[in-house]
This record gives sequence, structure tokens and C-alpha cells, in this order.
Amino acid sequence: MSVNEEIIWLGSIASLIAGLATGAGAIPVLFTKRISDRLLDVMLGFSAGVMLAATSFSLIVPAIDLSGPLVAVFGLILGALVLHLVDRLIPHFHPFLGAEGPPSKLPRVWLFVLAITIHNFPEGLAVGVSFGSGDVSAGLVIALAIGLQNMPEGLAVALTLLREGHSRGKSLWYAILTGVVEPVGGLLGVALVSISQPILPWGLAFAAGAMLFVVSDEMIPESHRKGFAREATFGLIAGFVVMMFLDCVFA
Repeated sequence: MSVNEEIIWLGSIASLIAGLATGAGAIPVLFTKRISDRLLDVMLGFSAGVMLAATSFSLIVPAIDLSGPLVAVFGLILGALVLHLVDRLIPHFHPFLGAEGPPSKLPRVWLFVLAITIHNFPEGLAVGVSFGSGDVSAGLVIALAIGLQNMPEGLAVALTLLREGHSRGKSLWYAILTGVVEPVGGLLGVALVSISQPILPWGLAFAAGAMLFVVSDEMIPESHRKGFAREATFGLIAGFVVMMFLDCVFA
């Protein structure tokens, strides 16, 4: 197996494991239907903090180091704009923010799955691009970050479906399904960067912009909507600190 093939294989497996963490986080729905809104908002804030730190230290900083600030700036803006367009053009449903995109006759549960899929794809892309750099430790740090933030997200997804009347098993299954798109993004990211290294800083910055869009447009507003904004803010700070520490120790 060549070095490129090994990197592609590692990136794909790491993004798959990070995606499956969504299902692992949803396992509690098999035993309980209720988790306090305060705790859930703290967990969602923690996820947002992890995403912000991973975006800053594992994506933006390496992109600047490789090609300077201009590539990082334009790549980041491009990633945010592409996700904005996807958000507008693909019909989907957020349980708290409501329907977005064009009208659709799809069942609401599938619109909900589409919403989480839009959210998760850039995360898988970030893992793949990081591995594509050839720095396995950097890729593992990003995969760890995505896995950490996917767990409370998976729980939130499953609880929402459970409250809408779906069975425990089906709620868990849909939560797992939302994470399956991540290895697709991971494979695309690692393959592109492995084939053409000049794409690397653009890929890092693009993934950073897409993830920043998700954090600001969805994760933070969602964690603040139930009246526990201060708790969610401290959760975000905790997630940022934990991820910053892990990045310094392992990268």
C-alpha cells in the first residue's frame, strides 16, 4: 500500500468513527426520554466550543502557515458562502428554527435528517483534509474534536425525534444515519488533498469557513433558545479550552 493510499484509508476510517460518535451519543434514549434542557444546552455549547477551537487551531492556523493570510481569508469566505447556498437550496427542517430551503413534500423526519447531514458534511471534510496533509496527528486531533462534538448533537437529535413520537430504536437509528455522511466528506477531502497538495490550504480554510457558519447559524442560537444562554456560554468556553489543550498536547 502506497503512502497516499494509507493516508486515504486512515482519513476515511477516522471520519467514519467520528461520524458514528453521533450514534454513540444518542444511546441514552434507549433508557430515558428526558434530559434537562439546561444540561442539553450546556452540552450543545460545549460542542460549539470544541468546533470553534478545532476550526481556529487545527484548520485556520495551518492554512495561514502554509499559504499566508489571503488564501485563508478567501478559502474561509468561500466555505461559508457554499454552506449558505446549500442551506438555502436544499429543503430541510430544524426542530427549533423550523423549515428552511425550498418547499418539499418529504416527510419531516427526512427533512430533519437532511438538516443534520448539511451540518455534518463539512465536519467530515475537515477530518479528511487534515489527514490529507500527511500529518496523522493533526488528523487525529480533528477527528477527536468532531467525535466529541457529535456525541451531544446525536443525543439532541434522538431526543427531538423521541419527543415527536418516534420509537426509541428509530430515534437512535436516525441519529446514527445523520453521522454516516461524515466519511463521505472525509473521503472526498483526503482524496483531493492527497492527489494535489496545493489544494491543502484552500481545503483547510474552506472547511473552517463551513464549520464557522454552522456554529454561528445553528449551534449557538440553538443552545440559547431555552433561556439557559449563560450556562451554554460557559459550556462553549469549556469546550474551547478542552479542545485547545488537546490540540497543544497531541498536534
